[in-house]
Amino acid sequence: MTDTIDLTALPRIRRSAPTMIRPVQPSGRPLGDLAAHLGAELRGDADTLISGVTLSSSDLVAGELFVGLRGVNRHGAEFARAAVEAGAAAVLTDTEGADVAAGAGVPIVVVEDPRRRLGELAAWVHATGPHDAKPLLLGTTGTNGKTSLSHLLEGLMTQIGVVAGASTSAERVVAGERVVAGLTSPEATEFHAQLARMREAGVEAVALEISAQAVTRNRVDGVVFDVMSFTNLSHDHLDDYGDMETYYQAKAPLFTPERAKRAVVSLDSVPGSRIAREAGVPVTTIATPSIAADREAANGADWIVEITGEQQRGTSFRLTGPAGSLETTVPVIGAHMASNAGLAIVMLLEAGYAWDRIVSALQRDGGLIAWVPGRTQLVSGPEGPAVYVDFGHTPDAFEKTLAAVRRVTPGRVLMLFGADGDRDTIKRPDMSRAAVLGSDILIITDHHPRHEDAASIRRTLVDAARATAPDHEIHEVFPPEKAIVAAVSMVGPGDAILWAGPGHQNYRDIEGTQWAYSARELSRRALIAAGWPAPDRVWPNPYLDD
Repeated sequence: MTDTIDLTALPRIRRSAPTMIRPVQPSGRPLGDLAAHLGAELRGDADTLISGVTLSSSDLVAGELFVGLRGVNRHGAEFARAAVEAGAAAVLTDTEGADVAAGAGVPIVVVEDPRRRLGELAAWVHATGPHDAKPLLLGTTGTNGKTSLSHLLEGLMTQIGVVAGASTSAERVVAGERVVAGLTSPEATEFHAQLARMREAGVEAVALEISAQAVTRNRVDGVVFDVMSFTNLSHDHLDDYGDMETYYQAKAPLFTPERAKRAVVSLDSVPGSRIAREAGVPVTTIATPSIAADREAANGADWIVEITGEQQRGTSFRLTGPAGSLETTVPVIGAHMASNAGLAIVMLLEAGYAWDRIVSALQRDGGLIAWVPGRTQLVSGPEGPAVYVDFGHTPDAFEKTLAAVRRVTPGRVLMLFGADGDRDTIKRPDMSRAAVLGSDILIITDHHPRHEDAASIRRTLVDAARATAPDHEIHEVFPPEKAIVAAVSMVGPGDAILWAGPGHQNYRDIEGTQWAYSARELSRRALIAAGWPAPDRVWPNPYLDD
């Protein structure tokens, strides 16, 4: 079986930015009332109606309020005229920005530190604050597993008959409608707009992935979560937070009464016990002792996940706790994925959904049904090597996912990965060490070089891998279009390839430009070119889809 497509010359299509989700029929609110609510100065007509709020002059709907924030190099108020030309009804900014936007021709609301007030502002505009009617908010934070857990939770809610929504680093989901995501946790303006859209669409509950940056950059201000969960904490984002204690403290506020009503905390990582101990809200704990860093603490959790079987297309587990015991499966490999599934089930219990309702749905369907984009996603066919594409980009994620792939692979495991440019540089050697220790063959390639030199990133990774295992089979192949072709040529039936990093993402960032790109589609084409059967299509495909 052959393929005439040149895999090294796929089209380099500039990727368009995701569009903000908004209510279809927003209600206009008087600008004067907003200024009074914020205690802000109003320059202009108080009767002006605003139907939404945005930070982007290029993604603005007529009638919305444009917010101009001070940036590192420029002030957002410089784009006020463009926003007004696009239909902005008014501008909100600080004193400096008000002077810049003075000639824009619309009313201006002046407030000090608008970034800090953004959540409060957006919640008022969309009526999505703590005391307003809206879907149940089920949040998840942690280093690894946030996206997987959120999608498992959305799938489980759909199974039990709940009209569900989700907001993750992969997708925004509104009652079954899916769109590509931008930021992991959107800016407060989009966060509240999508909550208003979900309410409008009849969504009952929404799974929300919450990053540390969402807390420290005020993206989730203006709401109180009904249930907040914690997956784990490991080395990541130290370019933003400097050290692990500061990183921990960025997440800790999510477990206070100001942010959540109750919490479900995994004890699989050591910081979980600290979160559970220091939380200011009621906490239910869960653990998977077989993978926990502290088994003694894990064995004392309220809920226990026990792995009962692992296959290429899923993991079976038993969940036992105060409400009873159930045995089911999750359609992704790995004990850590079963841990996420158990956490999703307990979150629904804590949100008020009945145990019997959940058990009945799982028994009826033969397990949990969910779409988990780019998380140990099997993209190969029934013959030849197994190829998994994964979003993991931390040493801990590499270690856990490689171990999961190893347990379901009779032959060799090939690891293919690269590292992000302009991101946490000190974790790169640890990523290489985890990759080389968990694989039989290692290929190092490029990922998002951004504004860094790709060759320099690769050199750091290769040097760390060779220092860890000098006799290991290590290759440096770039660009990634060539790397996956090389990877497929090195393996055969019974072997597996784990391509870590790109996961669900449909772009690569090169010198500040995002180019359309799909590791899933590249893998599919490489398999076909090597003569192996592969799925007709791996959704989504940015080379074929609009």
